[in-house]
Amino acid sequence: MGSTEVTVGTRRLSLSNLEKVLYPAAGFSKGEVLDYYARISPWLLPHLRDRPLTLKRYPNGVEGPSFYEKRCPSHRPAWVKTFTVHQRHQAPIPFTLANDLPTLIWVANLASIELHPSLSKVPQLDRPTMVVFDLDPGAPAGALECCEVALRVRELLRDLGLESVVKTSGSKGLQVYAALNTPASYGETKPFARAVAELLEREWPQRVVSRMAKSLRVGKVLVDWSQNDPQKTTVCVYSLRARERPTVSGPVTWAEVARAVERRDARPLFFEAKEAVERCRRMGDLFEPLLTSRQHLPGRASSAAHGRRA
Repeated sequence: MGSTEVTVGTRRLSLSNLEKVLYPAAGFSKGEVLDYYARISPWLLPHLRDRPLTLKRYPNGVEGPSFYEKRCPSHRPAWVKTFTVHQRHQAPIPFTLANDLPTLIWVANLASIELHPSLSKVPQLDRPTMVVFDLDPGAPAGALECCEVALRVRELLRDLGLESVVKTSGSKGLQVYAALNTPASYGETKPFARAVAELLEREWPQRVVSRMAKSLRVGKVLVDWSQNDPQKTTVCVYSLRARERPTVSGPVTWAEVARAVERRDARPLFFEAKEAVERCRRMGDLFEPLLTSRQHLPGRASSAAHGRRA
């Protein structure tokens, strides 16, 4: 397997090992990964723009070892933009900014199957533009139970004055996001998300857990609030996932989630690369509200959440 020289926009790229199979069970090659990211880029790139990007690389495919890479590789082309993040007790880290198609294809060529951006944009890294709730089922609970909980999260957020959007994790879970795009700090969003999760646990203890211990999660859905942290990332909308097949962390409508609960079948919510592109062409970017909506976080997190039932 050799390299192939291509022109992407105005940039010249050397792409390697395009025939290498990264998803053995599906026969999905590295070239197909790059092709997917090129096709989905009109909808994906706005969600990556100006966000420090953590790469999750699978050099030998999804069945091989993987590693997270925050530091943009030193062998990057000169035109790849970075932003240096200074963290306490750590050396400065130049993060990749995947702001354009050439950079996205360069990143994918590193076998970075998954893309994990920050909830913040540069240079205001202390200001998240959204709040996220990661719904993770503990067996025997699964995707259907996540749908039920997601609808309750949406209801609670609406009671607090926040509209939300939802996507699949690309596996069995769902992730609910509320756009902010107004001044807020992680010191506000993280306690708010925790208060929401803990309230849901009190209201529905047989289904919801807000604590991380695996022993507490059997048959329940973890409402993970801890992702609202400057040191953490959540997989980007439209990112591929490193599962057996090339599934996508794809946005779905609330009507689709409600229909899944009604029909007791969540399978239609989960889809692979080709269908993700087709859905975008047909439905547009269902996550556009994260880019455009301006919402204010309720005042004090704990009083706002507890006041719902007052």
